[in-house]
Amino acid sequence: MSRQLALDTIALKPVERFAHTEYSLEYHPFGVRGPTGPNPDTQASLRDLYAHWGIDFLWTVEDGLRGDWGKFGRNTDMGHAEYASDGSDLRKPNHCLFEVPEEVWAFDAVKEYGLPTMAEQVAAYEAWLTQKRGDFPDQLCPGGYYKTIVSGAIQAFGWDMLLEAAAEPDRMEPVWDSFFRRTKFHMDAWAQTSTEAIIQHDDFVWTAGAFMRPDIYRAHIIPRYAELWKSLHAAGKKVLFCSDGDFREFAGDIVAAGADGLIFEPVMDFAEMVARFGQTTMLAGSAVDCRDLTFGSWETVRAGLDRTLDLARTCRGVMLAVGNHLPANIPAPMLDQYRAYVKAHWHR
Repeated sequence: MSRQLALDTIALKPVERFAHTEYSLEYHPFGVRGPTGPNPDTQASLRDLYAHWGIDFLWTVEDGLRGDWGKFGRNTDMGHAEYASDGSDLRKPNHCLFEVPEEVWAFDAVKEYGLPTMAEQVAAYEAWLTQKRGDFPDQLCPGGYYKTIVSGAIQAFGWDMLLEAAAEPDRMEPVWDSFFRRTKFHMDAWAQTSTEAIIQHDDFVWTAGAFMRPDIYRAHIIPRYAELWKSLHAAGKKVLFCSDGDFREFAGDIVAAGADGLIFEPVMDFAEMVARFGQTTMLAGSAVDCRDLTFGSWETVRAGLDRTLDLARTCRGVMLAVGNHLPANIPAPMLDQYRAYVKAHWHR
């Protein structure tokens, strides 16, 4: 594993092998983690885990000193499904605190949750980076922000009220702008740190694609991404855009707005992404679906890996990953076969 390999991949520099990352390895029970020592929950054991898998890049974001919105204002917790093997991450949803769309249209995220001073946030981010680099010196731990414009609105209002309010774009415009302003503060803070790269996470579509009219994205959302990234690029940072769902319709707009990399799920056809962006943009993903790893045959998984590797060799920068995570119920033998095959064939 190599932090420098991840940096070179993001910068589209020549590398001897493909960079590698995976999501949710930490959810897996101790038995499939490899040589992680007596306590699978220590930082040392996680370092062993990432070394066992050959992980070069960790998906890390940090929403800042006032990132826990429920402590500062209204917040709709939609809960969390059971994902961990012991069910410890199951969380019941709470009641939406917004009763009518008019309450959404009157909302201002900056006023609702407040902000620290810029100096306080920059110092906190730099301390966070120092800690991460000390804990995981062999992996690139980028800066990042989770609750960007659309994800921020989901967090505040929940899906039902957001969809109802978003149906009137003109009245929703100031609300989008308030989430943008809050996000911009954090991007400007990250720009003043020593981080080399930023993950801009925004789940702005569904698995089936856009949930709002395409013109709303192109008029109200994506131009604001371009503004978010100006200070980062001016400071020499790379921007990696990440979203669940199928955003192929907007991928060209996102790259034109300034994204240096795209992190995506298998619902985004890997061959199409390679054909469109393989020479200009770092791609983090693959043609492997976690559902095949969990319920399918090794022949299906291997075919997906072979297809991924063949396509990746035509690209300037690829980071191999199962884009929809590695859930805890993947059979251990399958997981081990997958890991061994990746490491045996990841050379360019």
